[in-house]
Amino acid sequence: MKKRWMLMAGLVATLALAGCGQTEKKEPAEPTATPTPFVAEVIGTYEAEAGTFTGNVVSKGTYVDGFQQAGDTCTITVSVKEDGFYDLVFRAATSGGEKLNPVYVDGEGAGDLRLEKTYYTNGVIERVWMSAGEHKVSVGVSWGWIMIDNLTVQTAEPIDKSIYEVEAKLCNPNATEEAKRLMSYLCDIYGEYFLSGQNCDMGSVGLEFQVIKRTTGKTPAILGIDLMEYNPINVAHGSNPTMAQSVINHWNDGGISEIHWHWNVNEKYVTGDWYGSFYTKNTNFNLKKVMNGSDPEGYEMMMADIDAIAQPLLELQKAGVPVLFRPLHEASGGWFWWGASGPEAYKQLYLLLYDTLTNKYGLNNLIWVWNGQSADWYPGDEYVDIVGEDIYPGEKVYTSQIGKYLEVASYSNERKMVYLTECGCIFDPDLAVRDGAMWGMWAVWSGEFVKKNGAFAVLSEQYTEEHMMVKAYNHEKVLTLDELPDLKKYPISESFGK
Repeated sequence: MKKRWMLMAGLVATLALAGCGQTEKKEPAEPTATPTPFVAEVIGTYEAEAGTFTGNVVSKGTYVDGFQQAGDTCTITVSVKEDGFYDLVFRAATSGGEKLNPVYVDGEGAGDLRLEKTYYTNGVIERVWMSAGEHKVSVGVSWGWIMIDNLTVQTAEPIDKSIYEVEAKLCNPNATEEAKRLMSYLCDIYGEYFLSGQNCDMGSVGLEFQVIKRTTGKTPAILGIDLMEYNPINVAHGSNPTMAQSVINHWNDGGISEIHWHWNVNEKYVTGDWYGSFYTKNTNFNLKKVMNGSDPEGYEMMMADIDAIAQPLLELQKAGVPVLFRPLHEASGGWFWWGASGPEAYKQLYLLLYDTLTNKYGLNNLIWVWNGQSADWYPGDEYVDIVGEDIYPGEKVYTSQIGKYLEVASYSNERKMVYLTECGCIFDPDLAVRDGAMWGMWAVWSGEFVKKNGAFAVLSEQYTEEHMMVKAYNHEKVLTLDELPDLKKYPISESFGK
C-alpha cells in the first residue's frame, strides 16, 4: 500500500535465557552525547545599494528606500556554491509600525519580510532552497515603507523532525469519542501526509468538488464550509442554510469537514452591504466597546448570534459528526470586525465563544482550529487544538511556504499541528516534502480559485494549472476521500487516557 491508515505500536519482547539458570548481563550505558549547537555559516553579505531598482526605490548611499507602491522593487544578486537550504537575513527598518513585504527568489515567492522597528534589525526568510550558482533575490511591496541596508545569506538550520510528533489530545476534556477518533487519526498521519481540502458552500455535491473530480479523478478528503447563512441577519433576509446536512453527508461518505464563520452583524450595526457586514468597512460594530461593557446592547446581540450558530453545531453533534471548527479567522489583518479592535478584545471574544459553545451548549464534537494569523493574537494553548494559516501567494505559485509554516509552528508553546486552512494555489507536494513544510491539510478557496466563471464544472487555471492539480491529487503523500480509513471506527489514541 502506498499510504498507511494506522500506526501500530511495536511490542518490545524481553527474552529470558531459558533452562540454563543464567542471568542476562547488562552492558554499561553509553554516556549521553550533548548535541552540537548549530552554527550558521555566512555565505555572503550583499549591500542593498549595489542592487538594481524599479519604481520609486532608490539608493540613499548606505541603504535603499522608496518602497511605496506596487512595482517598487530592489533586486540583489547572490551566489551559493552548493545546493541546499539558506536563510535570507535582511538588515532593515520601517518608517513606523509593522510592515510586511514579499520576497522573491528568481521570481518565485519565498515568503514575507516582517519588520516593525524604526531602527535596523534583522528580518529573516527561513529555509529557502537554492541550487549552486547565482540567484536574484527581490523585495517588493505589500505594506511598503521600509529601508534596507543589506542582505546576508547563511546556511539554514536543519528542521528538528520532532515538530511533527504531536500528541493526540483535545483542549475540551469532555470531547466526544468521535472527536477523539478523528484527532487520533490526524495526529497519526501528521508529518507524513497532506489531507486534500476544498471550500464549497454547496457541500460535496457543489461545483468545486465536481471540477476537481472531473479534472483529477479524485475527491477532496476535507470539505471547507461556512456557517454564514445561519447568522440571524441572513435568516431575516431569507437564507435557507444547508451546511449541517452537507457536513453530515460528507461524514457519511467517509470525509472530514472544516467549518468557518463569516459573522455578519445585527442590522443596527450595518453601514454598508449587509451581506458583507463581516467586513470592518461595512459595519460600525466596535468589539472593544462590546467587550468592555460600553455597548451592552451590542453584547446581547452578539450573544444571540452565538446562540443561533450553536444550533447547527448541536445538530452535527447529535448525528455523531466531529468537525474542525475555525471561527474568528484572519483577525490580525483587521479587515474583519472581530480583528478591528486589536488583539486583546479579539482574545476576549475567542475565549467567550469557546466558553459559550463548550460549557453552555456542551458542544464536545468541535476540534478547535485557531487562525488569527499572528502570534500576538494567540489565545493560549488550552483553547487551541490545531493552528491554521491562510495564504494567498498569487497566481500559479507552487512553493511550499516553508518560512510561514515554521513561523506558525512557533506560535504555540506546545507542539500543535499546522494546517493551511485557506489558500489560493495548491503547493507542489514534492517541494513541501523536500522543504519540510508538512502542512497537515490544504483547503483551496472556492469560486474563481477552482472553477471557471461562466462555464459548468470547468477548471479555472488562473491560480492552479491542470498539471499541478492532477499531480497534487494523485501524489503518494496526498490523501483524498477514497484513501481515508473508516473514521467512525478509528482507534482512539492511548494518550487520551492519560
